[in-house]
Amino acid sequence: MYSGLVAALSALPALQLAFASSSPQHHEGHPLNSDHQGGRQGTKNFIYIVPDGYGQASQTLARDYVGFLRNGGDAQHPISVEIGADDLVIGTVKTYASDNLITDSAASATAFGCGVKTFNGAIAVDDDGSPVGSILETARLAGFKTGLVVTSRITHATPACYAAHVPDRDMESIIAEQELGYSHPLGSVVDILVGGGRCYFQPQSNENSCREDDIDLLQWAEDEGWTVMTDRASFDQVLAESDVAPALPYLGLFADSHMSYELDRDPAEQPSLLETTKAALGSLKKATESSEHGERCYFIMIEASRIDHAGHANDVAGHLHETLMYNDVMQYVQEWIDSNPDTQMLSAADHECGGLTLTGFDPYGLINSQNTPDVLGDMFEDYSGDDLAGYLRNTIFPLYGITNATEADVAEVIAMRGDSDWSKVIGAVLAREVGVNWSTGSHTAADVTLHGYAAEGKIDSLKARMSNNWDNTELPLYIEEVLGLEMDDATTALRANGTEWVPTMPVEERRRRRGLDLHAHHH
Repeated sequence: MYSGLVAALSALPALQLAFASSSPQHHEGHPLNSDHQGGRQGTKNFIYIVPDGYGQASQTLARDYVGFLRNGGDAQHPISVEIGADDLVIGTVKTYASDNLITDSAASATAFGCGVKTFNGAIAVDDDGSPVGSILETARLAGFKTGLVVTSRITHATPACYAAHVPDRDMESIIAEQELGYSHPLGSVVDILVGGGRCYFQPQSNENSCREDDIDLLQWAEDEGWTVMTDRASFDQVLAESDVAPALPYLGLFADSHMSYELDRDPAEQPSLLETTKAALGSLKKATESSEHGERCYFIMIEASRIDHAGHANDVAGHLHETLMYNDVMQYVQEWIDSNPDTQMLSAADHECGGLTLTGFDPYGLINSQNTPDVLGDMFEDYSGDDLAGYLRNTIFPLYGITNATEADVAEVIAMRGDSDWSKVIGAVLAREVGVNWSTGSHTAADVTLHGYAAEGKIDSLKARMSNNWDNTELPLYIEEVLGLEMDDATTALRANGTEWVPTMPVEERRRRRGLDLHAHHH
């Protein structure tokens, strides 16, 4: 035993070198590359779903809550139930980045979107900063229709890695330009862009803009023939005029920043992820079936983005309802594939977030949760009356589902008023009441669950192929295989005329960023 330990320690320098290097886009000798046949079993379309920040405890939380409701609120006699993702489990996934055992969403999405390990913060570039092609870009080059549908900013890390290439995920203005095709070397590679992040598409003259220049990407998109939707009314109008299948291409930006948490969402103001998913799949099917140019296939990435944000905030109510929405989407996609058997689906989180444990879970306290700390914090800060403690006890706590707060809880929540960690303080009160614990406000290194689905006749092959523990870089290799694609084609095309179009980051800045906690703030 001791000799083995000495040998392992002596190998550390070599291991560190291997860990720091990026993985090749194709894994020579790997079983997913050993028998590349392409277009296996008539699969033409692929749906990849990312429940950002979701772990096994997230699913248990949601399932037990549903069981509690179905059982009339009796936590002492639990019943067995299944929700959308439960019967779709086929494996597990490792998530580390090239420079850290704990990944951020950018490095992870580069892995499962492009098949390459990279450093935290990097958007679809390798460890040298060179662009690597995504499975979406590869599909586009092969004539597929493509889509990105999320609830975060559309310029956030996960969607960015499919259609943009920058060394720093915070370069969201450039990401917006590339995603839309304004400055992407391959032109427009996405037909559907849906989420939040409107501020990065507006010129700096707009009071809500996040840009530092005068580029008006909304106007540019309209001039290029995109249908642009910026609120619920325009979304409903486009759906009504198109039989719930908007013509491509279209851009839907329903918030300046992230879309609302599902628990906070006003249905009159923003569509849900399920609604935008239904519209996108309908549009892709309609476009590929009626195409006059041979574009008969599609690839789409859908992200339940804000599971992660609620994990960072240690907000169990928000986390629950984001996870429930993810399960609703999974259920719908399963039914979609049953009706469209030329389509397959994989789903895995980019990482787990929050280290959630259900140490004494009693869902009762979550029944009355009506808002997340995201909204309640603003309400609490805006209160101008003379009884702050009473407002907290009688309004804020009940809206969050808290019924047994102590005087110490009241004092602590008041003391943290306006602080960036206020959500964690009030979140800890609810967590105690419902019997859950968070170990961190950041990401963890835990493996994540792999889900998959294909229609009858193909599901056994999918399970046989993917029932394993995979590195996240290996997931797009399966998509390559079933669709008959080669991601190297996209990488070659991206680099064909040089890579000067990719922004650079000084080595010193990269080193500084690697020393930061990149996992702590909605990443």
